Amino acid sequence: MPAALPNWAAMTDLYLVRHGATEWSIAGRHTGTTDLPLLPEGEDTARALTERLRDADFGLVLTSPRQRARRTAELAGFPDAVVDDDLAEWDYGDYEGVTTEAIREKDPGWTIWSGVTPGGETPEQVGDRLDRVIERVRATHGDALVFGHGHALRALAARWLGLPVAEGRLLKLDTATLSVLGFEREQPVVLRWNS
Repeated sequence: MPAALPNWAAMTDLYLVRHGATEWSIAGRHTGTTDLPLLPEGEDTARALTERLRDADFGLVLTSPRQRARRTAELAGFPDAVVDDDLAEWDYGDYEGVTTEAIREKDPGWTIWSGVTPGGETPEQVGDRLDRVIERVRATHGDALVFGHGHALRALAARWLGLPVAEGRLLKLDTATLSVLGFEREQPVVLRWNS
């Protein structure tokens, strides 16, 4: 008889939704703590998620505290999503509102995944926050849904897979997309990405 799987392995899927488009996401500006609203097209794509999520039954629905994520949750049909501060986007510190190209004028080759972010969070700090989200999700019975941000959700996926935060660099994530993490037997896996 096979050994019983750990209790958390019984959790089926974790759905990830990146918020709809904002002025800064379109411009490629790092948007961590700045609380920007969705653009009209961002609201439209958030509404379009309703049909894709309609038949799912979630035991837990969480959202970042930022209005762009909360509004995406609302428009996608989840107005009662629970705010979880651990789902906030990476704190970019001095690089808030700055594009990667502008940062690289001073720091050639910089990336959020491997560079120093003055005044902002380290990958380890982001990983600690997202590990708490994973613990919360794995303690839930049934599927879970989270609404969040590009870099944080990419880092969350890396941590789900047991990888360092920096491996989120391998997972491009567009606005208003749906991704699903789950298990193959006891192995955490990516079931769908950037869909």
